[in-house]
Amino acid sequence: MSSGWLTLLYKELLRFWKVAFQTILAPVITALLYLLIFSHTLEGRVSVYDGRVGYTAFLIPGLVMMSVLQNAFANSSSSLIQSKITGNLIFILLPPLSPLEIFGAYVLAAMGRGLVVGGGVFLVTLWFAPPGFLAGFPHPFWTLAFACLGSAILGTLGLIAGIWAEKFDQLAAFQNFVILPLTFLSGVFYSIHSLPPFWQGLSRFNPFFYMIDGFRYGFFGLSDVPPATSLLVVGGSALGLSLVTLLLLQRGYKLRQ
Repeated sequence: MSSGWLTLLYKELLRFWKVAFQTILAPVITALLYLLIFSHTLEGRVSVYDGRVGYTAFLIPGLVMMSVLQNAFANSSSSLIQSKITGNLIFILLPPLSPLEIFGAYVLAAMGRGLVVGGGVFLVTLWFAPPGFLAGFPHPFWTLAFACLGSAILGTLGLIAGIWAEKFDQLAAFQNFVILPLTFLSGVFYSIHSLPPFWQGLSRFNPFFYMIDGFRYGFFGLSDVPPATSLLVVGGSALGLSLVTLLLLQRGYKLRQ
């Protein structure tokens, strides 16, 4: 593997860091607003895990993971579509970079942005967490594993969306009709056990549900499905999407005109 991919990775990291107010601070504030509104409205009215976890405590990991996922997708998708529209994609395709190197640089940068935003959301929301929130943090490595895998999956999906889209309208449609519904219907704001049986079953076909449920397991040691099952689904999704993206990059689909 050449060192060129490190330059591309540095460029992608610098791209979002130079506008941190927009790419990092704004999502943190948005997540904080969600927390203030939903926790104020539903605390004491919603029972989670048979009352063993308060709603505000339940909501914090969901908002953290939602921020990780959305920002990882936004980083890789917006970067690639901008390069296609402005015409500077040629400077990425001309160097002797393999599909794996291009894939690695974009996805790692997307993971970086997602994890930085998620970390910011976590630190800010801690101010509003109930007493003893971190005292019961039994499985931090599960949390880290799902955060890394989830951000990698959404970074990969962002690449797929950026490769497929030819203009910003198409990218916005992909985000609004695929990413946002899957994220908001994944259990960020509720436990699926509070849903009717039909919707519970339907939720189990949403891979985003397993990302957030597994991530939340690390905080409480409680989950809607066994964490090993979530890890298997998320890991399989990451592998499958990575292979698809590498194939698209290798063939130059909608990249080499």
